[in-house]
Amino acid sequence: MDALDASKLLDEELYSRQLYVLGSPAMQRIQGARVLVSGLQGLGAEVAKNLVLMGVGSLTLHDPHPTCWSDLAAQFLLSEQDLERSRAEASQELLAQLNRAVQVVVHTGDITEDLLLDFQVVVLTAAKLEEQLKVGTLCHKHGVCFLAADTRGLVGQLFCDFGEDFTVQDPTEAEPLTAAIQHISQGSPGILTLRKGANTHYFRDGDLVTFSGIEGMVELNDCDPRSIHVREDGSLEIGDTTTFSRYLRGGAITEVKRPKTVRHKSLDTALLQPHVVAQSSQEVHHAHCLHQAFCALHKFQHLHGRPPQPWDPVDAETVVGLARDLEPLKRTEEEPLEEPLDEALVRTVALSSAGVLSPMVAMLGAVAAQEVLKAISRKFMPLDQWLYFDALDCLPEDGELLPSPEDCALVGAGAIGCELLKVFALVGLGAGNSGGLTVVDMDHIERSNLSRQFLFRSQDVGRPKAEVAAAAARGLNPDLQVIPLTYPLDPTTEHIYGDNFFSRVDGVAAALDSFQARRYVAARCTHYLKPLLEAGTSGTWGSATVFMPHVTEAYRAPASAAASEDAPYPVCTVRYFPSTAEHTLQWARHEFEELFRLSAETINHHQQAHTSLADMDEPQTLTLLKPVLGVLRVRPQNWQDCVAWALGHWKLCFHYGIKQLLRHFPPNKVLEDGTPFWSGPKQCPQPLEFDTNQDTHLLYVLAAANLYAQMHGLPGSQDWTALRELLKLLPQPDPQQMAPIFASNLELASASAEFGPEQQKELNKALEVWSVGPPLKPLMFEKDDDSNFHVDFVVAAASLRCQNYGIPPVNRAQSKRIVGQIIPAIATTTAAVAGLLGLELYKVVSGPRPRSAFRHSYLHLAENYLIRYMPFAPAIQTFHHLKWTSWDRLKVPAGQPERTLESLLAHLQEQHGLRVRILLHGSALLYAAGWSPEKQAQHLPLRVTELVQQLTGQAPAPGQRVLVLELSCEGDDEDTAFPPLHYEL
Repeated sequence: MDALDASKLLDEELYSRQLYVLGSPAMQRIQGARVLVSGLQGLGAEVAKNLVLMGVGSLTLHDPHPTCWSDLAAQFLLSEQDLERSRAEASQELLAQLNRAVQVVVHTGDITEDLLLDFQVVVLTAAKLEEQLKVGTLCHKHGVCFLAADTRGLVGQLFCDFGEDFTVQDPTEAEPLTAAIQHISQGSPGILTLRKGANTHYFRDGDLVTFSGIEGMVELNDCDPRSIHVREDGSLEIGDTTTFSRYLRGGAITEVKRPKTVRHKSLDTALLQPHVVAQSSQEVHHAHCLHQAFCALHKFQHLHGRPPQPWDPVDAETVVGLARDLEPLKRTEEEPLEEPLDEALVRTVALSSAGVLSPMVAMLGAVAAQEVLKAISRKFMPLDQWLYFDALDCLPEDGELLPSPEDCALVGAGAIGCELLKVFALVGLGAGNSGGLTVVDMDHIERSNLSRQFLFRSQDVGRPKAEVAAAAARGLNPDLQVIPLTYPLDPTTEHIYGDNFFSRVDGVAAALDSFQARRYVAARCTHYLKPLLEAGTSGTWGSATVFMPHVTEAYRAPASAAASEDAPYPVCTVRYFPSTAEHTLQWARHEFEELFRLSAETINHHQQAHTSLADMDEPQTLTLLKPVLGVLRVRPQNWQDCVAWALGHWKLCFHYGIKQLLRHFPPNKVLEDGTPFWSGPKQCPQPLEFDTNQDTHLLYVLAAANLYAQMHGLPGSQDWTALRELLKLLPQPDPQQMAPIFASNLELASASAEFGPEQQKELNKALEVWSVGPPLKPLMFEKDDDSNFHVDFVVAAASLRCQNYGIPPVNRAQSKRIVGQIIPAIATTTAAVAGLLGLELYKVVSGPRPRSAFRHSYLHLAENYLIRYMPFAPAIQTFHHLKWTSWDRLKVPAGQPERTLESLLAHLQEQHGLRVRILLHGSALLYAAGWSPEKQAQHLPLRVTELVQQLTGQAPAPGQRVLVLELSCEGDDEDTAFPPLHYEL
């Protein structure tokens, strides 16, 4: 399928989150790919599921073996009704339902050399070594990318062979680095200076770059890639510019990514010379020992016709002996590795190798599927060449078998939540008589969810995620006790998710998409002393972390993420002094809100309340009405009126407004200390001249006119040609008529910023025009509908703003992601982190474990990075004799009769030696030693609950078991934050 045909079929709505990770060219290659997956046990099913969700063109399944009972433990596509059917045939229909755009077929014969020629990628899972060598050799011979994957209990193995000359077109996930240019000198070499604040340290010697938007030295614009040299001061040498025109202003420098070539060995060679993915020499040795363990397991099965019996010490010793007798691994063809075999590790692997665990196949199946996508798309660096992964830390330290899991609660039924539900259902979590799962998610299913959340189908779009996910999970395990809840879990629903709810919960698995939500859920887990399993993804990045009461530290959001989430840029910077594309996008997003939502709501309110501008004394209200009422003094009656308004607003924003700003701050303005006002990140803007031949100019008018028409209930238009002709006929907006509007729109500390009586009178007249006729329709920003002009307006407005200030713009996809706060996501990463979290689940439900048993995991599939480490211990705080961590609290029973405030203070002084200030949830102050004698006399005799009700106006809720009081020290140590005081009701 050629690129043109593929692009026509690319379903951007379905794959929207995935496109932000892979890009359109890679997705087009994926849609035309043909893949064979042989082996449809749990691991093969995971690989196939991920490939279908991500839209591979054709997937052929091969596994003639009949389904058996043991398959049902990890193969989520099979059920009891499929026993004795071939695994491939039984899996085909459910896989096809995940994505009808993918052709899913079954091959029932043998794997022959001719068959392999039909595929770009071949994957073998759980295959015998003889089969791997045969197929791997043929694939290497014919240039077919080959993968072999297997799990044995808590150990996984993945091998990749993409041939001896495989070119990776796009090695990294990062966007090409772009920076704004401050100046370029003429010379040999020419010296390019970046604007202050640009990420100069990201450029490296030898990087290839190109240029755009330069005024003056236009010879550089869209030139062939040039190699740069980074000087000590951060400026860049860009080659000979002696003969070029003199540089005037503006422009951007953009990195050009270089392809990389990968050379892989065939499996028969790589068995003795394994290149493994590891972060240290210790991990390399560990991986080499696992490599030998797998070879010994294959040898055992070849000799005995079966795998080792589970937890059989005789079989395990036989495997250790076979590993000891294997030919030593080599650095080169002649030089052996001088590494002793870790026999204890091999023995542990052999003892636990018989089981197939859902979390293990989920994690390794995700990584394998990602490698398939790398082979197809040529995006991101593939493995080199072996990956070994083990979760032997899941085994109890005393050697006893794991007990059966019981209760848990789950927050979120998004992509990760669906994967977690699958894992929980397959391992039997909550399937006992006293167990259960609660699924909490207030969202409804969107079409873009279908490319990652395999529990959902197209007919489920619009239905509650929690309800659909719960029903699908019961389909995976009929014994599962699962309850869906569609109320959000936040401070507004603590009457639902309160003491009674959390008293029945043994743990929480959270898969939330904002740090604000994560912090809240984590705080509830800390309050109720519940284990928290927490996961998140962004593109090919993923994390899976575990927080155990009194064992590990409590959850803390990353400082950078917590600080940046939902933190807007300074208003003054966004409106007048932008220096980044993000600034312009925030400005454009505010423009949308003010023009098409808030202004309509304000006018509707005026119509209903029959108020005048004189009654509207809030400056913000006036600001909202100026551009909407000022550019067009009559209510629009047709499309032409809407276009006239849009053209006027274009002039207002990108021409007259900029000229007005420059009258206040001329280009040559100097501060008192002699520093130019327009310097550093403050770039002097230039007004734009409207040009119908400029696509961005036309897009802005088209989008703004359509949105204005929608707001007034008028028909719009998508005809670009007709719009160009109409714009030629329209009179240009009168600057004198618009002067009061755009002058006052510049909210600076000057006399012209005042909105005087004359302007109020004029706008009152305009407002009266809008009082006649139907109410306006406020437009709610919708990022996922590409036909509604919402994103078009924001992208065009931001791009024009970038042109005003000489800022390198971002493309439409990046703009949509930033403005829509879209988290890039793909099925492979979500499946991987769910698998990693599932491994921690075994430890959580198996009884008390030391901190050394648990693991935080972070991975980056694009760059083959996986790190797992022991969580930190909870920090110990002290105050005199008192010691505590974030998991501790002081408990005080209310008593019979209930304590007064005076008796509570006496208790704290007597038991803990504390003289404290007491607050309720950091809000109502119950007691402070500095109070006057009269105030103390009023408060001290009151019962605690009586005092709380008096101060807050609310009595404790029915069923509430504790009042949480916050204590802080009186006196010299006011910053000391004591454990929360749980006043038991």
